[in-house]
Amino acid sequence: MTELSRRRLLTTAGATGAGGLALGTTGGALAHAATTRDRGPGLSTVGSTSVPFHGTHQPGITTPIQAHGHLAAFDLVPGAGRRQAAGLLRRWSTLAADLMAGGTAETDTGVARDAGPASLTVTFGFGRGFFDATDLAHARPAALDPLPQFSSDHLDPERSDGDLWVQIGADDGLVAFQALRVLQRAAIESGAARVRWQMSGFSRSPGATARPMTTRNLMGQVDGTNNPQPSDPDFDRRIFVPAGGEPGWMAHGSYAVVRRIRMLLDDWEAQSRAEQERVIGRRKSDGAPLTGEEETSPVDLDAVDEAGDPVIPANAHIRVTSPDTNGGAAMLRRSFSFHDGFRADGAPDAGLLFVCWQADPLNGFVPVQRKLDRGDALSAYIRHEASALFAVPGGAAEGEYVGQALLEG
Repeated sequence: MTELSRRRLLTTAGATGAGGLALGTTGGALAHAATTRDRGPGLSTVGSTSVPFHGTHQPGITTPIQAHGHLAAFDLVPGAGRRQAAGLLRRWSTLAADLMAGGTAETDTGVARDAGPASLTVTFGFGRGFFDATDLAHARPAALDPLPQFSSDHLDPERSDGDLWVQIGADDGLVAFQALRVLQRAAIESGAARVRWQMSGFSRSPGATARPMTTRNLMGQVDGTNNPQPSDPDFDRRIFVPAGGEPGWMAHGSYAVVRRIRMLLDDWEAQSRAEQERVIGRRKSDGAPLTGEEETSPVDLDAVDEAGDPVIPANAHIRVTSPDTNGGAAMLRRSFSFHDGFRADGAPDAGLLFVCWQADPLNGFVPVQRKLDRGDALSAYIRHEASALFAVPGGAAEGEYVGQALLEG
């Protein structure tokens, strides 16, 4: 495989599958390898899977969560304005499209040269400060108004906010790192932006379980069961800004709330399994609600035990976050776990890089977080340490770049 470029390996990709993924097949990979000089084995399906960069929506929103992720925020440098920002977004979009298609990019360092695209996605967003720096404050969406302060917040301003945001995901760690490095170098070379903060995370690797399953977080809990699904009739309305909505340049886009949530794992692991299950409202073994038989069983918030007490406690996490108790507020959660070593007291610096998507954060994230702030049993075991909100425009068409409607409109 050493003779093969990532671009040539892309030919192992097969037909487009559900969710818009171009799913590679082992048979296709072997057929391609037979025509190459080394005649070695083809990529596995995991390596050959590619996601299109161009489309109605940006990739990395409805794309299945990958095994490796990087989140990075950039600030425009003083004096860099709209023209420089447009040049950077044009360059980033070109690089992202090339890398996601299995290319090596002009600034390739060789890190991922032997790999296929591995479901790489790159997603771009704009923070509130971006609009001031580019003299586009008149085009800033009202949905980017600062999030309210929550009593449980312990936010580090140096790891919060940012003018530009990049989300990278891939099923291979080297592919994900290569994309991050290429985009960071492009920002430096442009002279337009510099890194404000960067965080790395991970999720379960494809094929690690005997069957597809909802992933678990670092507390050992199944996490993401009640996520909205693209097949839901109201999915687009809840997650994406409609065509014809305001502002017009956000058509088919979404808003991402990013939170670094550290888990107090020593305190959590000291609790009995029964207590952990009462805090969450679900069984730890299979993710089923305490009122159900399996993970996808409907949550019965009215069920009581023999003593007349709620089976799912009043402050259980799934009760507090249920759309039924939050006026129907819903968001698409697409988060990575993180572990950044150990703190001075020996506790793991670990938790969740929480990312949620919605058409309007004031009607999605904010009502749920306010409810959590008032009485969620899980709050005793977590700390919100960083926060950011980004407007993520719709996808770029062929020949265009992300944010072009804003920057050239």
